[in-house]
Amino acid sequence: MDAPGSVALGPSVLERYARFSLYNSPYPAHDRGCAIDLYPGTLRDGRTTAAPSPVSGTVLETRTVRAPPKPYAPDHDHLILLDCDGPFAGLIARILHVDPAVEAGETVEVGQSLGRLVRAGFFAPWVDNHLHVGFRRPDQNCHRASGSLPLALGLEVRPLAWDGAGTVVDVGETYAVLDAPAHPSPRAEFVGIAADDGGVLDGGMPHYEGGGVLGDVSSTEVRLGGTRLGTLADGGRTIDWDRLAVTVDGTPITGLSFFCARDADFGAKLICPDHDVAVGSRVAVEIRNGGFGANRKG
Repeated sequence: MDAPGSVALGPSVLERYARFSLYNSPYPAHDRGCAIDLYPGTLRDGRTTAAPSPVSGTVLETRTVRAPPKPYAPDHDHLILLDCDGPFAGLIARILHVDPAVEAGETVEVGQSLGRLVRAGFFAPWVDNHLHVGFRRPDQNCHRASGSLPLALGLEVRPLAWDGAGTVVDVGETYAVLDAPAHPSPRAEFVGIAADDGGVLDGGMPHYEGGGVLGDVSSTEVRLGGTRLGTLADGGRTIDWDRLAVTVDGTPITGLSFFCARDADFGAKLICPDHDVAVGSRVAVEIRNGGFGANRKG
């Protein structure tokens, strides 16, 4: 269920990107799906630097902001504020993770490059390059991290059933990608991993404290593969994760990354910085309730 007064994002915005997520973040800006991460590159092209604007309008301000210190990323980021026109007229778009090539007073068209995508201390090491986008009213504080308006999806995301198995097709230092569930019609539609009772799962589970389920669901208890993941909060789409653990062939890993995608490289993404998985290996993923440790931020 979408919150009253939410900002609807339809195909004209989302189909410009390979993937998106409303919940796959540990930061308060994403609480209850009030911000969205838009990924221009595919899962295996996460280092793309393209930064196409999701909206049109006039640049109000660009500024450098502080980011959490991380050994693998700078301790600063960049904020772009756009006074929107077109379907988002009357709102201000708040965009992060782009080193701006635009200045205050410039007019920006939808799809125009805003600059170069950058990585900052806000990123976990397994997160690919993306634009972080939220919307505020002009009377709101646009510099605070939290406070953006709730977002609604103006398109359908197709749920794909997944039995927890797959063959590893890509690995990085902190993650592995499986060939399942396979995208049935790349570029033609967005898909995501289906919850047992309907809807598409979104978020980092259980390494972030909560996530979401997008679309129609038939129960307030959210399950995957028969295991209860958590319950929907306040009758909406936000999930409070249970105390969960994820294993690959019996070995604990950090968790699973849920998102929506229309690129051919879609498949379950395992967050496993301390697990040695090889391309071509067939693995079985299991989710257990009553996990090895508390869910955490960061």
